[in-house]
Amino acid sequence: MTKAILLPIDISNTASSQKALSEAIELSRTRRADLHVLTVVPDYGMALVGSFFPRDYSDKATREVSGVLDTYVKENVPDGITVHQHVRAGTIYKEIVAAANEIGADLIVLASHRPEMQDYLLGPNAARVVRHARQSVFVVRD
Repeated sequence: MTKAILLPIDISNTASSQKALSEAIELSRTRRADLHVLTVVPDYGMALVGSFFPRDYSDKATREVSGVLDTYVKENVPDGITVHQHVRAGTIYKEIVAAANEIGADLIVLASHRPEMQDYLLGPNAARVVRHARQSVFVVRD
């Protein structure tokens, strides 16, 4: 029985998640599961890069993204769906997997684009989530 569904979205490109959102809403309805909408603020990568930003930059970015996510959820998730919002900062695929484990998600519904050449060499976030998640992952192509 599915009790919790995690839907990671790119809040800076919500159009890429529209099909995944529709699938997640339908699954939430039919399975009577809570919907957890997650967005991840990417980390800086190297510490040297982070040193160019103000010390409180990450906290401010997380607060601003939280407000944008709140608006997105209010505008796109219909009444009758129990929805929880999550904003995390770090490496995208690692944060998705960690959030899924922490909330006890039974299913991750994830948008994915068609692979490009660099994806074959580096591995996109969706492929990494599929490889590392303990949960079932429903990949929705855009």
